[in-house]
Amino acid sequence: MRVLVIHGPNLNMLGAREPEVYGSRTLEEIDEQIRALAADLDLEVSIFQSNDEGAMVSRIQKQDYAFLVINPAAYTHTSVALRDAIAAAGKPAIEVHLSNIHRREEFRRVSYIAGVALGQISGFGVESYLLALRAARTYLQPGE
Repeated sequence: MRVLVIHGPNLNMLGAREPEVYGSRTLEEIDEQIRALAADLDLEVSIFQSNDEGAMVSRIQKQDYAFLVINPAAYTHTSVALRDAIAAAGKPAIEVHLSNIHRREEFRRVSYIAGVALGQISGFGVESYLLALRAARTYLQPGE
């Protein structure tokens, strides 16, 4: 079963961008951990990063996956288009964030994505993605 992982805007700058908030790992290092765990869980993973909202919407619309793990980054708080794409795709989704968005600025506490996701995992750094992969595996193959 294929899990699509989408990284939103500015996540390509991880490692250099505000390490006190987002940690010191690069996106490439995070992707390596995602791929390794996916292999251990017998999941096929496809990873996509974009700073462009339209490209993210188009990727979601391909629907060549069984489960979506998405870190919409700043689009979490602004993008009706991403929300609508996730809802229209009809695939189960988990929203993830490296930082705890509920402990940050007030505007970051509002998620347009949460209402169309199975759940939200935030505040655990790279582990947020790994927890989401484990949840995807359990959701896709219950009882195994």
